[in-house]
Amino acid sequence: MKSYKMSASRSAAMALGVVASVVLIGCGGSKDKAATQAAARVNSGEITVHQINQALQQQRGLAPEQTEAVSRQLLERLIDQELAVQKAEELKLDRQPQVVAAIEAAKRDIIARAYGDKVAESVAKPTPDEVQKYFNDTPALFSNRRIYNLQEFNVQVPEARMVEAQARLQATKSTHDVQEVLKALQLPSSNNAATQPAEALPLSLVAKLGTLADGQSLVLPLPGGLKVVNIASSKSEPVTLEQARPAIELFLSNDRKRNTVAADIKALRTAAKVEYLGKFAEKAADAASGANLAQPAPAPTAATPAAPSATPASGGLDEATLKKGLGIK
Repeated sequence: MKSYKMSASRSAAMALGVVASVVLIGCGGSKDKAATQAAARVNSGEITVHQINQALQQQRGLAPEQTEAVSRQLLERLIDQELAVQKAEELKLDRQPQVVAAIEAAKRDIIARAYGDKVAESVAKPTPDEVQKYFNDTPALFSNRRIYNLQEFNVQVPEARMVEAQARLQATKSTHDVQEVLKALQLPSSNNAATQPAEALPLSLVAKLGTLADGQSLVLPLPGGLKVVNIASSKSEPVTLEQARPAIELFLSNDRKRNTVAADIKALRTAAKVEYLGKFAEKAADAASGANLAQPAPAPTAATPAAPSATPASGGLDEATLKKGLGIK
């Protein structure tokens, strides 16, 4: 049976946290390594087995037979990193204000994320009924799943012609019809193509595309124009509940963790005394969201690409947008 996986989108902040943790591992120097087995000596410093193990933990989906080879690769990287750190310290770059500030920011970010992980540990696993309900409620992702060949048009439309253009484009029955309407209305546009499975698209888009037949178009308003997403063709590839179960459990669990962390941070804000000063006092309410810490809840398969076999999208259907959906493969 083919295996399916679902992944939550990672924010840039999460990526920074992973990178920052590796940087801090490498910047540890040789102060507290006496009780740790050394893997290599680099001038006056050391690379320890503990450092390699920490770096290994960042390697998602690593097979046991790959551990030895990857460990050696990581050791070489850590040696290069140690050499760079030693030279930087020799040049006293570690004392520069911007470097000190960056290290402190990375440290705070890692500690805050550790707290988020701790809060998320209490989240219960989704029940079979919850998994069944999600499967039933989202047929476009599972029982009616399709692989879409999409043609996207970003159209510049004057405000006075918006209603007419939207109505005519919405009535099109093929990619050729879309092109003919744009030609007839003399509206400038750019065209991009993408082949994507339903789960690689934003969820709000999947629900709407799922109601359309091949040839039909979804017309979305944009500042200064319209976006036309035309289904040039599609192929039905349904997923059974048993195939989707692990993916749905993971998705629901990650979503619940994010919500739990968000609620916890909101409670901390309510209990804390937060005073905005200076120019920040003017729009304090706008800043008090607490959303930034809540987003990077644990996502075990976040490093797994959503659809590795799909054709990369271009233009408006960019990679970041497409990865807002679920990742099943």
